Amino acid sequence: MEASLTARDRVGIQDFVLLDAYTSESAFLDNLRKRFHENLIYTYIGTLLVSVNPYKELDIYSKKQMDIYMGVNFFELPPHIFALADNVFRTMLFEFNNHFILISGESGAGKTEASKKILQFYAVSCRSTRLLNNVRDRLLLSNPVLEAFGNAKTLKNDNSSRFGKYMDIQFDYQGGAVGGHILSYLLEKSRVVHQNHGERNFHIFYQLVEGGEEDLLRWLGLERNCQHYSYLVQGGCAKVSSINDKNDWKTVQKALSVIELSKSDIEYLFGIIASVLHLGNIKFEADVRGYATLSNNQEMHWVSKVRLKQTTESLHPPIEAKTDEVSFYYISINHVFSPFSVDHAVYARDALAKAIYDRTFNWLVNKINESLANKDSSRKTVIGLLDIYGFEVFSVNSFEQFCINHCNEKLQQLFIELTLKSEQEEYEMEGIEWEPVPYFNNKIICDLVEEKHRGIISLLDEECLRPGEATDLTFLEKMEEKIGGHPHFVTHKLADQKTRKTLQRGDFRLLHYAGEVTYCVVMQQSKNPIIKHCFPSTEPDSKKRPETVVTQFKSSLVGLTEILMSKEPWYVRCIKPNEAKQPGRFDDVLVRHQVKYLGLMEHLRVRRAGFAYRRKYEIFLQRYKPLCPDTWPNWKGTAAEGVQRLIKHLGYKRDEYKLGRTKIFIRHPRTLFATEDAFQDCKHKLATRIQAKYKGYRVKGDYLKQKEAATKIENCWRGLIARKERERRAWAVKVIKKFIKGFMTRNQPASIDNSEYLAYVRQSYLTRLKENLPKTVLDKDSWLTPPPIMREVGDTLFFCFIMLKVQTSIMFKGKKESYPFSVSRPFLDTRIGETHIKYSVPVVKYDRNGFRPRLRQLILTQDAAYLVEEAKIKQQIDYSSLKGVSVSNLSDNFLILHVTCDDIKRKGDLVLQCDYLFEVLTKLSVIANKQNCIKVVQGSVRFDIQPGREGFVDFKSGQESTVYRAKNGHLMVVSVAFKETKVIIHDMCSSLSSTFILGINKSKVKMMVMWG
Repeated sequence: MEASLTARDRVGIQDFVLLDAYTSESAFLDNLRKRFHENLIYTYIGTLLVSVNPYKELDIYSKKQMDIYMGVNFFELPPHIFALADNVFRTMLFEFNNHFILISGESGAGKTEASKKILQFYAVSCRSTRLLNNVRDRLLLSNPVLEAFGNAKTLKNDNSSRFGKYMDIQFDYQGGAVGGHILSYLLEKSRVVHQNHGERNFHIFYQLVEGGEEDLLRWLGLERNCQHYSYLVQGGCAKVSSINDKNDWKTVQKALSVIELSKSDIEYLFGIIASVLHLGNIKFEADVRGYATLSNNQEMHWVSKVRLKQTTESLHPPIEAKTDEVSFYYISINHVFSPFSVDHAVYARDALAKAIYDRTFNWLVNKINESLANKDSSRKTVIGLLDIYGFEVFSVNSFEQFCINHCNEKLQQLFIELTLKSEQEEYEMEGIEWEPVPYFNNKIICDLVEEKHRGIISLLDEECLRPGEATDLTFLEKMEEKIGGHPHFVTHKLADQKTRKTLQRGDFRLLHYAGEVTYCVVMQQSKNPIIKHCFPSTEPDSKKRPETVVTQFKSSLVGLTEILMSKEPWYVRCIKPNEAKQPGRFDDVLVRHQVKYLGLMEHLRVRRAGFAYRRKYEIFLQRYKPLCPDTWPNWKGTAAEGVQRLIKHLGYKRDEYKLGRTKIFIRHPRTLFATEDAFQDCKHKLATRIQAKYKGYRVKGDYLKQKEAATKIENCWRGLIARKERERRAWAVKVIKKFIKGFMTRNQPASIDNSEYLAYVRQSYLTRLKENLPKTVLDKDSWLTPPPIMREVGDTLFFCFIMLKVQTSIMFKGKKESYPFSVSRPFLDTRIGETHIKYSVPVVKYDRNGFRPRLRQLILTQDAAYLVEEAKIKQQIDYSSLKGVSVSNLSDNFLILHVTCDDIKRKGDLVLQCDYLFEVLTKLSVIANKQNCIKVVQGSVRFDIQPGREGFVDFKSGQESTVYRAKNGHLMVVSVAFKETKVIIHDMCSSLSSTFILGINKSKVKMMVMWG
């Protein structure tokens, strides 16, 4: 709270206790309005939280926000419902006692959402185990179930709680949620059978009809149309844009399974809900005697089929419905049957429907309690959540409003008593004299309603149960007789002339703490059409007089009061800013009315009767110690002594404060505001000094760290360089020794001493040989002279080159014109620089259709030849499928690869052109072992385009080399006639082919094959 005092002019005061004009209702509303328009919907009155419904989503409920408010002092951060929930939780753990949070306000003020936020906060903040997570899930998912069965759309709220709910959350000594228990109050049973225009029945009816599975609806005899059911259409708004009944149905089904309802229980439950809808559709007609009879038995058939009696026997006490009688009868306690008129039959039907739904709701609450029950018998602490109707004042106020307003009257009495009690206890504990606070004690109004033998409830009980004809007017006359002189009770007969004009003859008026409310004694105008029909809480054969509804309500209210009196109270007051549910709109008249009947001004007056501000010495000193040189920066003595020194320096007057045992009490807000303003001015100066000191500290620290790091890096680097230099020199000495020793023993057999030197000699020779290959392979003298250890290898290399040339001579000598030109050109391993393949060479490939030339690469591997375009393989020719190779006898450089083509999808023969024709054919014949498959032909060559289609390549000599497609569709290759050069190699090859190869020993032949 203190952190935002400086913004008070713009956003108002965060705690109404600090409001100067605390007795002014206008000042109260002005502060509330300021905060509302800044989206600050929460404000404190001490520890009471005032919440204004914003009617829009605010980003203040995220997991991050929950973490911010966990474990923080209550007034340290801006007001929030998470702050209240956390303070209750920590106080419970610290003091190990029970607490409750009372959430009140009228419909649409946000009570249900407030209770949800508190439950969500506890679900996140409590410690987590597998068992505790199960309990947490059941606590959270009990809400959707209770909302489905107990909430409905009203004129003021689309999800209005139509019952009061008190939920106990049980915690172990470590703060883990281990169980819970729920009590329900004042379920609005009349909504089952009657809704005002613009309102709906309970959500579960619409969820079942709209979201239920087809098989379930068929079994229950229901149709997917709410308009077909009398109990669902009276309000004229079965469809609501803000409600998705289908999605809510899925949520309820999931929740029912989590809270461990059996499949049969769920079926019975929805069977009862369906039976209520069927009951509403039962119609009556008058017979000749005026008695009620059924107009048709169809709906009664479905009521019987879904086994209303069987399913309701699982409830306690059981409900019986006579479905086999043609006429409806009133059943008295002595089982004397009396026929009903049509009106009475309708009332009886509706009473049965309400009783069924009410007891089903109670059974469901009990089932939820069974799933939340804590099996551990050790002591637990409890936080209770009470979500109940606020004070209601309508144009016509009936029995429901009477009960609700009396409940709020009792809670207000409890509220004031507990607030005064806590204030007085705090004063006494701090040793400060208590000053009596004058306040309106509404006990006189509570006694008017609930006093034995004289209160309104007792008079109503007597009138309902006395023999003879009891009417609304006889009840009114009895009240005038018994309590006519009460100052808070007025009727038309007892009022003065002026007041009588505002009262009808059947009205009476009570002066509640929140204002005057006029009630209509004619109970037929109530939402409950047969209010005098009070269902007994005992079995029909019991001799005990049954309690009326109003007596049951009084008893439950007494029980609730006893529960709340045994716990420490916390309060959330919810306010609705406007009736139209519009964000940003603040209706002063409406809010003023709610502030009055919620008792907020009364509560503020009680809190402000003594001192406006109180804080523990430690907290006060920690915040404001910079204002005094003696206490800044550190106070060595006790906190109480430090506060005394501080306020003496600030110049507090004696009547402005009191010092208790652990707290300082400040009487006027202006004293605190002056102190806060002085702190804000001082804070900027302190911030500058602290900033300068901190920056110097950081810079000095960074410098020392950098200096230390630089020294370490230098030492490491120098050591690394020294070690590398030592290793380099040691390696050099070792290499030089080995080299000299190897040189000295170079002519000896290979050994450890000369192995590395000889390897160096071999590598050096091969490197020089690669760069100085002979121009003519037959000129042995032009080969580099090998060292002694490489002479055999040199001869082998020479023979390998000769073997390839001999192979070429065998295949093409005397057969192809351009052969002599290839003799002097050495063969290379590859023409495209790749070393992991056997051979590769650039070629031109001619399309089979149209003979369009395309640049390709021909790659030979151990198993197949590949035709490649850049990195993409265009065709693969396995050597096993290579039938032969055709070349012409002329000087052209064309070759045709014939392949086996059995499948129409496979490609046919290849027509290629290569500048290194003899080299590629020789390599192919050696690698693929296809020496006998290469044929030199004359004229033309036939090739297969695909199975069943063939093409031709025609060869002829001409003046200029050209390649084109002839008119007959053949590929025409024209080559220039080759003039033979007289080279001595022609004669040498003929003799080498027979004698030279035979002179090579077997080991050299193996070496040739390996190199080839």
